[in-house]
Amino acid sequence: MSASSDRPSPYIVGPAYDWAFFLLPPLGALALGVAISGTAFSGEPFVLWGREKTLAGLLVGSLIHAHLVAVFFRSHGNPAILRRFPLRFLLVPVLAWALIRGSPVVAALATVLATFWDVWHSGLQTFGFARIYDRNGGNPPALARRLDFWLNHLLYAGPILAGATMLDHFRGFDALEDVGLPFFTAVPAFMSSTHRAWTLGVVSLGGAFLAFYVLAYWRLYRRGYQLSFPKVFLLVTTGACSIYSWGFDSWGEAFFIMNLLHAVQYLALVWASEQERIRERLRLGRWRASSAVAAAVFLGSVLVYGVGAELLDPDLESLWALTLVVSLMHFWYDGFIWSVRREQV
Repeated sequence: MSASSDRPSPYIVGPAYDWAFFLLPPLGALALGVAISGTAFSGEPFVLWGREKTLAGLLVGSLIHAHLVAVFFRSHGNPAILRRFPLRFLLVPVLAWALIRGSPVVAALATVLATFWDVWHSGLQTFGFARIYDRNGGNPPALARRLDFWLNHLLYAGPILAGATMLDHFRGFDALEDVGLPFFTAVPAFMSSTHRAWTLGVVSLGGAFLAFYVLAYWRLYRRGYQLSFPKVFLLVTTGACSIYSWGFDSWGEAFFIMNLLHAVQYLALVWASEQERIRERLRLGRWRASSAVAAAVFLGSVLVYGVGAELLDPDLESLWALTLVVSLMHFWYDGFIWSVRREQV
C-alpha cells in the first residue's frame, strides 16, 4: 500500500458533505442574504399564530432555535457523556429554569449573557472546524492552536465591535433598568460614544495580529507545516462574511446571514457525529431506509421545536424561560463537549 493511500482524508465527513454543509455555508448565506435584501421575503410582514413575522425572520429564527436544542442529541443523547456528568446535564437545566422563571433580575441578566455568549460560541465553532482540518492535514493537534483561537474571535467579534451592528448587540442592557439595575443601562451609551475608538482599536490591533498570524504560519510552513486548503478556505470565507455582515450590513441582514451559516453548520455537525447513536436509540437497525428515518426524526424534532419557539408568545413566561435555558445550555454543553475532545481539535 502506498504512503498516499495511508494518509487520512483532509475532510471531516467527506468532500461532498463538507463542502455542502461546512465550507460553502458562509458564501451561500451571504449570497442568500444579499439576494433577499429589500424583497417581500425579508420585508413584508404577515401574522402567524398571533405573531407578526417576515418569511426571512421565521426561517432564520426557527433554524436558530432548532440548532440550539440540537445540542441535546450530543449531550443527553450520548449515554457515555450523560453517565459521566449527570449533575450538569440533568440538575443544572432544572435549576437554571427555576431561577430564570422565579427572578426577573436573573431573567434579564441571562438574556444579556446569552447575547454575548453567542458571540463567543460562534467564533469557537469555526475554530473547532479549523483545528480538525489542520489535524486531518497531517499537523500536530496542538500546533498553533492559540493563534487559531484568537484569530477566530477576532474575525467574529472584531466586526461586531467595530461595525454597524455594535449598538444592536448592547441594547439588551436597557432591559436591566426595568428590574432595578439602572447602572448597566449606561453601557449602550458608553459603547455608542466610544464606537470610533473601538473601531480604530479593532482595525489597528486586528491588522497587526493578522500580519503576525500570517508571518507565524509562514515560519511554520517553512519548518514542515502542512497547509490545509479546507481550513484556509473556511477561515477566509467566514472572516469575509463576518466583516461584510457585522461590519457594514443592517442588523436584520447581518443577523440573518451569520446565524443561517452557523445553524446549518451546526445541524450538519450534530447529524454527522450522532447519527449512529440516533439510529441505535430508535432501534432502527441497518435496513436500507434507517438513515433516512433517523434523519427525519432528528431534523423534524428540532425544527418543530424551532418553529414553536420562534412563534412563542413571550408573555408565556414559563415557556419563554425554557427557551432561554435551552440557549444557555447550548452554549455551555457544546463548548464542554468540544473541550472533552480537545485532543482532536
